[in-house]
Amino acid sequence: MRRNLLATAAFCLAASALPAAAQLSDNTLKIGVATDLSSLYADINGPGAVLAAQMAIEDFGGTVLGQKIELVSGDIQNKADVAATTVGRWYDNEKVDMVMGAGASSSSIAAARVAGDKKKIFIAPDPASSDLTGKLCNPYLIHWVYDTAALANGTGSAVVKAGGKTWFFLTADYAFGYALERDVSAVVKKAGGTVVGGVKHPINTNDFSSFLLQAQGSKAQIIGLANAGGDTINSIKQASEFGIVKGGQKLAGLLVFISDIHSLGLERSQGLNLTEAFYWDLNDRTRAFSKRFAARFNGKMPTSVQAGFYSATLAYLNAVKATGTDDADKVMAAMKATKWEDPIFGPSYVRQDGRKMHNMYLFEVKKPSESKGPWDYYKLLAEISGEDAFRPLADSECPLVKKN
Repeated sequence: MRRNLLATAAFCLAASALPAAAQLSDNTLKIGVATDLSSLYADINGPGAVLAAQMAIEDFGGTVLGQKIELVSGDIQNKADVAATTVGRWYDNEKVDMVMGAGASSSSIAAARVAGDKKKIFIAPDPASSDLTGKLCNPYLIHWVYDTAALANGTGSAVVKAGGKTWFFLTADYAFGYALERDVSAVVKKAGGTVVGGVKHPINTNDFSSFLLQAQGSKAQIIGLANAGGDTINSIKQASEFGIVKGGQKLAGLLVFISDIHSLGLERSQGLNLTEAFYWDLNDRTRAFSKRFAARFNGKMPTSVQAGFYSATLAYLNAVKATGTDDADKVMAAMKATKWEDPIFGPSYVRQDGRKMHNMYLFEVKKPSESKGPWDYYKLLAEISGEDAFRPLADSECPLVKKN
């Protein structure tokens, strides 16, 4: 099994291509996981992200180029200043070669800026903002799992094609919510659908009753949840209490993780459509990793973000091995120069803007009667190619993108 996981052949360059003498700075390779260990997103990344990175190091063999691989972790509390300070200290004082993280989009953007300034590699499995590979891109950043463009293109387009022609948006009243509604609305209309209305709700509200009544009264086939975290969970809970899904309308979660579904339960979340890069029960490859992960994580299956930390760690280690160095420029060039079979996400490659490309998936949450046991939550509706899911390079604001 481990041999198969490490068979990312695209990183296995011919021996003649390796440098005459492999070199690691400080005679070690150090990886940092900067994540939310204690608050809002801890179930999505958090301790599970640290475990996933550790599992990847173990599967790789614990050493690279004859030297030990070390892992450090820290709680960035989803705060930009904490993330920037932590990552800067790691790069400068603790000789960390590559950092993964860093929680929310705001803290991840701050960490990525530090990495760019210091010319060190930063891989972002957890944040959503597609600006990381847009106007805020830099040569040392890779956005690994998903982004807001893929969430919009995936859920919006696929749901319309599946028959969801009319939409009503329940949108968090702040910039992130506006962007999601805007992007999904554009995709829905392009695919032939119609937006019949929408309503804005305050951030971190406890009472969605008036907003849900408007959504219900719209008679829209799809209610798009342009919110996140506790707002998404609360709106789904209260939508179930109003009998919205049982009444024939469907919820389209625009940023939902399996940990959210586990907290909600199938009775409340059944019928929800969502876009993801990973599901533990998708294929033999994902099942094998997920069952090993759950055995070490209190029986909890990994989120896509946690699986992303495993995937990113392995890809980075393979690139270091292939290039014979931990030099950031050479390793990043190797990671962008090839395509490989990712043990988590399947066929993958990294674009010049730093966007990791792989397929995305549209799922529907099962009814309780359809579930065969714990964590059996999703049924697959559609597979979406990376080219159709993520923002086209032609539309990118990234200054690294060479346009004709």
